[in-house]
This record gives sequence, C-alpha cells and structure tokens, in this order.
Amino acid sequence: MTTLYGIPNCETVKKARSWMDDQGRTYTFHDFKKSGVPVDHLDAWIAALGWEALVNRKGTTWRKLDPDMQAGVHDAASAKALMLAHPSVIKRPVVEWQGARGKPTTVGFKADDWAAIKG
Repeated sequence: MTTLYGIPNCETVKKARSWMDDQGRTYTFHDFKKSGVPVDHLDAWIAALGWEALVNRKGTTWRKLDPDMQAGVHDAASAKALMLAHPSVIKRPVVEWQGARGKPTTVGFKADDWAAIKG
C-alpha cells in the first residue's frame, strides 16, 4: 500500500491527503509526531532523493534552529541526524508509492505530478 509520511497539522500534508481521498487512492498515513521517523526508510529516501531534497530549509523548524546547528548540516549523515532529532524539518509529505514506476518515492505535493503516478 502507498504510505504518506508527515505531520497531520501541516497544510501541505492536509492538501495531499485531501487529494488522495478525492482521487480515490488508498494509502496509509504515518505520523512523524506519533510514530517517529523510520530510520530504514529515511536511509532509502536519502539514497533515492538526496538529503538536500528532504531538509526543508524554508520551514519554521529550520528557521528556529541555532545557526551553528544549521551550519552543521552539510552531508547525508548530518542531515539524517537532524531529521531524526527534529522530524518537522523534513519536507512534507514524503510518499512511498506502492507499485509506481519511475519515481517510487516523492517529496512535497504537486497535484499534476502526482496525477501522473500510476500505482
């Protein structure tokens, strides 16, 4: 089954979940706040998408970080440590598309791009 990862109060996640429901797509929702960030999946996301795509440098969580902590994020290992410590810094939603060809994992929400995903 397709899994949508995020936090429930995020506006982008709300739009994404609404889109999934409107399209009749079945999915499970993984709440980072309640269930944490699955480390093995985070490793796969970093490998597939790159850590730069996953760290939301425009969000509130990033802006509230100490400048030294921000400056310390310079590679996959430091980004992974930050994302595990502060799940809200992960750009949302991350979606693992079951049965999708081409892009089985995506980050962010763009309805037009999602409509093209078969899975």
